[in-house]
Amino acid sequence: MDSAAIDRFEASRGRLASLAYRLLGSAADAEDAVQDTFLRWQAADRERVEVPEAWLTKVVTNLCLDRLRSAQARHERAAGAWLPEPLLEGDPMLGPADTFEQRESVSLAVLTILERLSPVERAVYVLREAFSYSHAEIAGILGITESASQQHVHRARIRVAAERRRGGEADPVSARRVVEEFLAAATSGRTERLVALLTDDVTAVSDGAGLGKRLLRYKTRERVASYVRAGFKPTPAKRRLAGGSPAIHIALVNGSPAVLAVVDGRVVGAVAFEVSDGKVASLRGIAAADRLARLNEAWRQHEPEAPVINVW
Repeated sequence: MDSAAIDRFEASRGRLASLAYRLLGSAADAEDAVQDTFLRWQAADRERVEVPEAWLTKVVTNLCLDRLRSAQARHERAAGAWLPEPLLEGDPMLGPADTFEQRESVSLAVLTILERLSPVERAVYVLREAFSYSHAEIAGILGITESASQQHVHRARIRVAAERRRGGEADPVSARRVVEEFLAAATSGRTERLVALLTDDVTAVSDGAGLGKRLLRYKTRERVASYVRAGFKPTPAKRRLAGGSPAIHIALVNGSPAVLAVVDGRVVGAVAFEVSDGKVASLRGIAAADRLARLNEAWRQHEPEAPVINVW
């Protein structure tokens, strides 16, 4: 393949990766989809490709749809073992963030909801909301009618809005302040203050450090507060599992504040927060090493703020 063809693909790589990440919720799977797209671009009769960007978008989208429809993906969803892979603020795979819809589409909360849509609904929603494709363009990419595209995005928007049940975008400074107060309450054992910082319909999900096959789920303020107090209480067993005594940092992950546990420059656990009206509406705890691989890669190249807790 000539250098011009490679350059043309590389000019689209970032957009393709951020599209694939939104569709799959996994950075590793997104990278695989982009690489497979490159191989197809390499083998294509490129002289017959009138609009390379459209061709590449169609290929990567349909590769992602194949992955979402696969037996493995269906098994993961049925087993309740799926959480989106968190990405550190500034990661190019997060893609466009100019509008509220673009930022919302890459939040862990929305990525989790999108997982419960049909693959085609998910693809239409992402192409329309995050990348502003017209219904005519989406129809061409997915091989459906414009009317079908409009119906799919309408249903997806209703589903997302119904499950979000939140107000507008949280102010980053205010959201961080809530997380700082939450962390102080969680580590001090002040249960009443901890409960007061949770919304009435708060939920928490944890991968249990990747040690189990199913996610751990908690509802009600009291149960979530109990889970948080236990999770943030340091023990020798937790330090052995982490490989040392972590420093605790607050950082932005997928546009929202998160608490990161870091040992010797390596992130060993992340708790991502969704804040609504000054309270914590949801938490997602992720400690499985494979789900933190890309975040760790970005963390090593990142100059973090001072930890809020030096030694946990």
